[in-house]
Amino acid sequence: VVGVPVCIAGLGFTGAGIAAGSIAAKMMSVAAIANGGGVAAGSTVAVLQSIGAAGLSAGAKIGLAGAGGSLGAAAG
Repeated sequence: VVGVPVCIAGLGFTGAGIAAGSIAAKMMSVAAIANGGGVAAGSTVAVLQSIGAAGLSAGAKIGLAGAGGSLGAAAG
């Protein structure tokens, strides 16, 4: 759960916006070109930017922890 925001920030989705020259910047460029100049609300880029800017909600953290527990149990 802690690693998800760190990974998202590592891609370039930060609290200050999308980092220049990052993978996030490339994703945003591709999304904007595909969408006629803007990034669509609810798109992958928009969701990742929201997480980068505000962090994960409590519900998202619970969901990720549950999914991680299920994957760990399945692997064991």
